[in-house]
Amino acid sequence: MAAESSAHCADAPSSRLRPHTRRQPWILTYHSVTDPSDDPYGITVSPERLDEQLSWLRSRRLTGVGVSELLRAGAPGRRGLVGLTFDDGYADFLDEALPVLRKHGCRATVFVLPGRPGGVNEWDPLGPRKPLLSHDDIRRVAAEGMEVGSHGLYHQDLTALPDEELRRETAGSRELIGDLTGSLPEGFCYPYGFLDRRVTRAARQAGYGYACALTPGPLLSRFALPRTHISQADRGVRLWAKDLRHGLRQVAGPGAGSRNAVPVRAGGPR
Repeated sequence: MAAESSAHCADAPSSRLRPHTRRQPWILTYHSVTDPSDDPYGITVSPERLDEQLSWLRSRRLTGVGVSELLRAGAPGRRGLVGLTFDDGYADFLDEALPVLRKHGCRATVFVLPGRPGGVNEWDPLGPRKPLLSHDDIRRVAAEGMEVGSHGLYHQDLTALPDEELRRETAGSRELIGDLTGSLPEGFCYPYGFLDRRVTRAARQAGYGYACALTPGPLLSRFALPRTHISQADRGVRLWAKDLRHGLRQVAGPGAGSRNAVPVRAGGPR
């Protein structure tokens, strides 16, 4: 009861505020859903905080959906929808995030790493080590009605790869996910948010229908969709401010969306 009262108080200041008219679909970026106490990158949200955040969205008459569903809705149908994405394919999605999504009647896109089945997040030098979805887990995510998208095979900086390796990360990961789930994925997500024109072209040529970035700058398009990073600190007023910022976001100046466009998080670039 006290938690519910606290959540209500956190949201109360924003109850009179309306989201800014959005030029682009609003897509939220999550990663791991578990205890956030050991989290040098600021990418972990507790199940309880996810519950609060989805409650806030519901109070704004917004329903969380996967990105493909969001894009299919078109501008008129998108008014009551927000995209939910979970990057890196952490195994905690099934036990921690999925029950909360079900509670709120939400769906999401889970961007997985089929080249690291049952592995850990070795790309994070500061740790902690977190298990990733296995191939069986990926099948279960799809069976639970969530959209499965590709995050590449191994979570690499795609802009630094030679063409053939880039093709394996984009087209190869798409084929592998198709074999696992029985359906070729529509969506791709650039690891670290790093992208350039060659990388976005590779995603398009691999057959994806869209690709997600973080801050794509001048590369903004269906293959470089902007997203909003969500952290444990985000509650009512902060969520409203992020919605407002998304609505006001302008295409950034030259250089944005290149390798230098690194998402800023607690603990530094990841």
